[in-house]
Amino acid sequence: MTPTQSTSGPSQPTTPPAWPERVAALIPQTETHPFQVIARTYSLSLFLSLGPSLIPLVAKKSSKNALKRVLAREFGLTGFAFSITLAVGGGSVLRDLWRRLDDTLDLEAADTRATGTLKRWSACISSPYKTFLSHVLSSTAGLLLLQAGRRKRQSRSSRPSTSQTLDLTLLFVVRALDAAVQSFVARNSGSSRRDSDAALSLNRPRTAAERKRVRMRSQIDSLFFWACCARIMWCFFYEPQRLPKSYVKWINTLARVDPRLLEALRAIRSQKWSYRTGSPTHQNLLTTYAQELGHPASWGDPTLLPAYGGAHADKIWKSLGVTTRPGVGGLPCQVVHGKVGSSLGLQHSCTANAGLRGSKALVEAIAIYLPVQFLPILLSRPSSLLDPGRVLEALVGALRSATFLSAFVASYWYSVCFTRTLFLAKLFPSISHDFWDGPLGGVLAGSLLCGSSIWIENGRRRGEMALYVLPRAVRSLLPNSWVRTNSLYAVMGERIAFVLSLSALLTAANHHPHILRGLSRWGIRFVVNGPDVVFWRRQDPPKQESA
Repeated sequence: MTPTQSTSGPSQPTTPPAWPERVAALIPQTETHPFQVIARTYSLSLFLSLGPSLIPLVAKKSSKNALKRVLAREFGLTGFAFSITLAVGGGSVLRDLWRRLDDTLDLEAADTRATGTLKRWSACISSPYKTFLSHVLSSTAGLLLLQAGRRKRQSRSSRPSTSQTLDLTLLFVVRALDAAVQSFVARNSGSSRRDSDAALSLNRPRTAAERKRVRMRSQIDSLFFWACCARIMWCFFYEPQRLPKSYVKWINTLARVDPRLLEALRAIRSQKWSYRTGSPTHQNLLTTYAQELGHPASWGDPTLLPAYGGAHADKIWKSLGVTTRPGVGGLPCQVVHGKVGSSLGLQHSCTANAGLRGSKALVEAIAIYLPVQFLPILLSRPSSLLDPGRVLEALVGALRSATFLSAFVASYWYSVCFTRTLFLAKLFPSISHDFWDGPLGGVLAGSLLCGSSIWIENGRRRGEMALYVLPRAVRSLLPNSWVRTNSLYAVMGERIAFVLSLSALLTAANHHPHILRGLSRWGIRFVVNGPDVVFWRRQDPPKQESA
């Protein structure tokens, strides 16, 4: 017989696991565990807050003290990362504790009066409402912590008292309202599927209900984008203080309007600059501008320009040497157009002005949208660049988005000229150009028409673009007393909106993810459910084959 090894012999010494393995063994491996939610939330929010804060410091080569202040602010307990993690991760912890409490109550053999009452009370609340209530508590704590830190930093500066969390609140409010709209569309389209936007093909919907859902969503998105753009563009010309400064700067980069022309438009609105009554305090506002463009100073003098159209205007134009404005009054288009087309001798042409501005916007937009189309492919599926069809699709997408932006710019300028020069002012020459160049004239016409270019854009991008401009439009509608002061009603209203909106979004991500879309779907779903892999995943050792 072959001798066998005794099982009762001394055991072999085992090597204790290294500390990383011991740490990993303590960390839960499920994506939805509160620890995983907290880790993802803190990482993402720190990236979103620390990156924009460090870039200006690096660009300006700031001192080490400035860097220390930024790091202390962002990593502190009142920083954005910790506050948002408390709001999001804290709700996940509370929801997990509530779930454990329900499991404990279900295992109770003999219910006491207290546990029976608690069990019946908890059973009356559905799982989504439990998630919502948990995040209401944590969101309240997170917002109070965030506002306390920003209020403390604001008190050290000389800036006016302004809500430092208003833009974030509006972002959550808009995304929460969009989720409600998507839920309404899904119910009223007759679609029984609960697919997200990413799962639905906008080009070849699979059912009639899905086609109806896509059509309804596209119409709603386009309507919101059009209305928001009309409000934003009107505010850019007349009330830029209602918009974020960075947004005003970006619009001005595209519009390329001289500041003196903007000031003149605002003076016409306030009746401080008039073709009919003159402008004693602003008479020279545009005369120097006209001279810089190579025209006579009289072309910018409101006391000399005709206020009405018709034959009388033609006599004045003849005396001023203007030959390109028959039958209408107001400021010559050469002054309005600026230097656009001057190198081609087309500074007087409204069509050339709109076309050249649109062409320049097209070139600049292509440079922006090409990386937007190809960067996700390079990061996720670089091998698909070998597919000519995929490359062509990305190129067409970039060109389509660039064409949208080009049409946006060109249509605005052409609408202004169509109103004050080409048609409407000629059709009604008895109406003063104080009206045509006022807030209800060319500026309003351009603001109303430019947003219609959204129909050029891809259907899915219409929704994301509508959600991008909507917070800015909502902000411009708020009373200045709400935005510029910290009154009790404004503070309480913002807090309620923040808490309810964020709680609703997190509840939707946990229970109704199909109503989220775009960046909100990606960001919140990443935080709640994680990517394909989780943080600190423990690798199980390979199984050894038996001898």
